[in-house]
Amino acid sequence: MAKPTAYLRLLKAVFTLAREGVFSVPSRTDVPKDVAVLLWIADRIARPESEVLDRGERLNAALDKLGPSYIKLGQFLATRPDIVGNDIAKGLGALRDDVPAFGSEAAREIIRNNLNRDVEKLYSSFSEPVAAASIAQVHKATITTPDGEREMAVKVLRPNVRARFQRDLESFYAVAHLAERFIPSTLRLRPVAVVDTLARSVVMEMDLRLEAAALSEMADQSADDPLFSVPKIDWSRTGRDVLTIDWVDGLKLTEIEALDAAGLDRKKLATDLIQVFLRHALEHGFFHADMHQGNLFVHPDGTIIAIDFGIMGRIGPKERQFLAEILYGFVKRDYLRVAQVHFEAGYVPAHHSIEDFAQALRAVGEPIHGQSADDISMASLLGLLFEITELFDMETRTELIMLQKTMVVVEGVSRSLDDGFDMWQAAEPVLREWLTAHLGPGAKLEQAVKGVSSIGRLMQELPELAERASRMSRELDGAIESGFRLDKESIALLARKQAEQNRYARYAVTTLAVLGSLLALDHLF
Repeated sequence: MAKPTAYLRLLKAVFTLAREGVFSVPSRTDVPKDVAVLLWIADRIARPESEVLDRGERLNAALDKLGPSYIKLGQFLATRPDIVGNDIAKGLGALRDDVPAFGSEAAREIIRNNLNRDVEKLYSSFSEPVAAASIAQVHKATITTPDGEREMAVKVLRPNVRARFQRDLESFYAVAHLAERFIPSTLRLRPVAVVDTLARSVVMEMDLRLEAAALSEMADQSADDPLFSVPKIDWSRTGRDVLTIDWVDGLKLTEIEALDAAGLDRKKLATDLIQVFLRHALEHGFFHADMHQGNLFVHPDGTIIAIDFGIMGRIGPKERQFLAEILYGFVKRDYLRVAQVHFEAGYVPAHHSIEDFAQALRAVGEPIHGQSADDISMASLLGLLFEITELFDMETRTELIMLQKTMVVVEGVSRSLDDGFDMWQAAEPVLREWLTAHLGPGAKLEQAVKGVSSIGRLMQELPELAERASRMSRELDGAIESGFRLDKESIALLARKQAEQNRYARYAVTTLAVLGSLLALDHLF
């Protein structure tokens, strides 16, 4: 049961949403009378100037006024078009953390409490805030090294942000519980589980040691990538509320004129960006899940540099294979194969027809092949895919939604660099290379070798299995003699059962070995 204060904060939030015109809808057809009354009241509260804004802009304005926790909620819901709809998700996708800074003195105190040293002893210089977001702000600093002065970026968590978020989280849970109790149609969307996911995400984001760990993992993952790099971490100046990394001295991807003046090839940059993202997702299953323009820079040599690793995505080996096959199927217009992959992955319940699903996918895929590259949009494709999920009883896959959302964002950044960017042409070489490496003849040979190796280990264990059975029999005889007594009939029955188990174990191991050999040969040929 939520605290009364949570409901009071919720009422304040509802008033702010109504004031910004979020509840104003153009059509009231089939709206229940009690809801119509509430909408009429909301219309009376709304500011007149809100009428000129679309719903996404209205919601952005309201969340911005409600503060950091609600901004983070909006950014999270932008990744869930299955819940809020594509139009709202698109509007929320423009929500940015442009919030006032909290000043240098508070930041200095937080650093002192985290690192047990004054700022002057940690850094040679320490600037006023240069950027501020809903959870943290950034300062520019320098440190003295044997090689000279080194410029650093110092990220400092907002004061009391955890307590503030915890209070707002109570209101979010209150809404979720009310929705599940009084609006049965929302049960399919699992509002409480959605808030749980948001809470876990932000709790991790509010521990800057975890962001440093993600950055470190990404650095190891991309160490040999000539197209991508990340800043180095200064672990000695990093704590729960403080993160110190190298200052990124590159051009922002939003600075189109500066990119041109530096002689950078924007078309190549657009292609490099999508290929870097796909390689991270497919090769390692670990990717930057917040790759908007504000988090991306480019070095004069063309290397893409990413910052802000608070939100990361992961997908497992099977999901990576399905992703590659699905995307490549769309590239090659093989809709039946795309449908089969969905069924093999369990994304579509088995009672549906593969052929019917392939037909629906054709309705999604064919329009993109009938348009020019300028008009082909990953966002449009994913929007259409979401429309058919309900028709085929497809459950939401949160890990794939994070991936899909990031693909939409990355494609948008690439289009901002190159008006004629062709997502499919850029993605095709990476998809083909990955599928050849992991599903081609060479990969099958490697899988066969692994299968034969496993069978070999199993065969080596046969003597040990036999010894275990023999030892069990001896121990049973000893227990009978010294621990407890059984009549002759019981002893004979146990002996028969033990012999049967030993025989079945030998049969099972032999059968597994034969089946394993056949599977290995199937992979090989």
